[in-house]
Amino acid sequence: MKFAKIFVCVLCVVAIAFTGCSKSESKDTIELTVWESTNGPDAFIQQAGEAFTKLHPNITIKYVNVELGDSSGQIALDGPAGVGPDVFAAPHDKLGELVTGGHVAPTANADAVRNAVLASCVTALTYNGVMYGYPVSAETYALFYNRTLINEADVPTTWEDLKAFCEEFNAQNPGKHGFVMDVGNGYYSIIFTTADGNRLFGPTGTDTNNTNINSPASVEGMKFFQSLRSALNVPSADLTTSVTDAAFASGNAVMHITGPWNVAPFIDQGVDFGVTCLPSLPGDTTPASSFSGTRAMFVSAYSEHPEEAAAFAEFLISPEMQKLRFDITGALPSVDIPVESPYIKGFLKQLEYAFPMPSIPAMGSYWDAMNAASRNIWDGADVQAELDACNAAILGK
Repeated sequence: MKFAKIFVCVLCVVAIAFTGCSKSESKDTIELTVWESTNGPDAFIQQAGEAFTKLHPNITIKYVNVELGDSSGQIALDGPAGVGPDVFAAPHDKLGELVTGGHVAPTANADAVRNAVLASCVTALTYNGVMYGYPVSAETYALFYNRTLINEADVPTTWEDLKAFCEEFNAQNPGKHGFVMDVGNGYYSIIFTTADGNRLFGPTGTDTNNTNINSPASVEGMKFFQSLRSALNVPSADLTTSVTDAAFASGNAVMHITGPWNVAPFIDQGVDFGVTCLPSLPGDTTPASSFSGTRAMFVSAYSEHPEEAAAFAEFLISPEMQKLRFDITGALPSVDIPVESPYIKGFLKQLEYAFPMPSIPAMGSYWDAMNAASRNIWDGADVQAELDACNAAILGK
């Protein structure tokens, strides 16, 4: 009997650790609304919700489609109106905006969450010393290559070599491209500004006075970016994410810069591909630096059931749920668990050279400004002028 009591206590501790159980949770029938994206994250939330309800029969999870890029703006409208979610997904670079807007609650059981997840995720979700949210995946992008079109040993390791490969391949294979990327997306084009340790908003990503987006290193890097037009002679308007993804999936592109979210779709489409680090920038010998991101589930500050919402969000970072999310989405887990995938090694290696997207509120102005600058530069505009304008737009000058 004594052993049985001890065993029950141990089970209770485990349940508390991984499901966020607390005495303050209501036993009334509760429905939690959760915002997430489609194409994988939706299935994860639905399946995780069913598993959570088995542990908490009085709580059901209602999935609502709000895409990751829209949630931060929509919570500002729907939250105060009382029609928002209890839990919603958002990228960590929106953290400053969400916190200063009063839209998210601090992480409950924060010490346990910090101990459970990767250190990089803790850093990404900490703002002014306080942790917010529950990281459900860590991610960066890397170089995908089609194994039927190029041998692994021949994949370029420098941008100069990639440029030369593409110019030769394109000439020999009309209608195909040696390389594609969404050139008008500041998520990807930032890599060309990172030579010599140059970083957006400074080394820690918190310098609100200097973006470094128009620094000499950025200008030189974006000039090289512009020179890649000879290797991919397509206007920026025709190199969107959907177009470039489709080109790689169809076998019309040898290489592509994208992330783990495309692993499952490309497998489903029968693409024989590999993943490796980004090529090094001119003058560098290590892979180019990329943005790293933490995808988090945040508890809405407007939720009428904050304890239950926090319990569900914490449940999503349990090892079992992280394994489930990886199996469904291919995204890198936010906790240190073993996963089987031939593609993980490439992403993990690139993460060694990645840096977290800044999460200060000024980051909200970065995207439109850098996207526009990147498109214009690709299409032939003056690099210095575009980056100066980008800097002014971000700083509100």
